[in-house]
Amino acid sequence: MTQDSVQFTVTRSLTKDQQARRTRLIDAARELAHEGGYPAVTMHDVADRADVARATVYRYFASKDHLLTEVAASWARSVIPESTFVLLEGTPTERLGTLLEMIVEMAAADLTLTSAIIQAVTSSDPSIEPSRNELFLFIRSRLSDAVGDTLQAPEDVEIVLGHLLLSALVSLTSLRRPTAEVTGMVRTAARLIAPA
Repeated sequence: MTQDSVQFTVTRSLTKDQQARRTRLIDAARELAHEGGYPAVTMHDVADRADVARATVYRYFASKDHLLTEVAASWARSVIPESTFVLLEGTPTERLGTLLEMIVEMAAADLTLTSAIIQAVTSSDPSIEPSRNELFLFIRSRLSDAVGDTLQAPEDVEIVLGHLLLSALVSLTSLRRPTAEVTGMVRTAARLIAPA
């Protein structure tokens, strides 16, 4: 999907101005989450930071968790762009381990932001479901790209890997486990799940 064709919902495309406004809101929420975590992100403060009317935030995002789930999607796309796989070498196990470790290390580099987005994407708020599904499908596709077409039942493995990654990020944020321990866990999981 190109930048010019970003979809807000399944039913309407955004104009360039609307897309720019939506991006400003996501960037503002990301900055606030980086500065003060989940509690620092309020729709009021996001609107002020993005320099838009407060009601405008609700035209794009149904709730704080919806907005932060979009922050998570933006973060994921920046952490694991498609070009990543050109740089990853080795066996499927090595590529998968490298990718998982890279994600964990980038998440650990900004635990305040990571904690905020994990809290949002694990919320029971029904408004986040479409965004959360899109985020999870994106991550699954990147994990699948790392492993290649060497797996039996690849869809099942992708789902397990997605849960593994979520568990790793929860271990970092909520359980405050050391980064080295969590990267070791994902490397071990890569060896157990993907063929050598």
